[in-house]
Amino acid sequence: MSEQPWTIESIRDALGNPALAQRFLSEINKAPAHELLHVFAKWERIAKDTLAAVRRGRRLAEYEARGEEPPGEWTDGTDRVLAEAARIRSRGAA
Repeated sequence: MSEQPWTIESIRDALGNPALAQRFLSEINKAPAHELLHVFAKWERIAKDTLAAVRRGRRLAEYEARGEEPPGEWTDGTDRVLAEAARIRSRGAA
């Protein structure tokens, strides 16, 4: 996407998730003229981050498919996530 300038359509497509794309379209359509560039820039950044995350995920999946460890240092956050979930449940959250 870096070769082509971003458009409303390309941002919508890059977001992937229909609900997120609808939220973007709603915000861009309701933005006053003086805020339009700010709203566009915000969603362009979100679209770029989304595409980058998808690319990283696909590269990691390639390593997984070959039965290899992905490069770099990885921190297993499972225990932290489980502890946080238990803490939230203890406060009565569903």
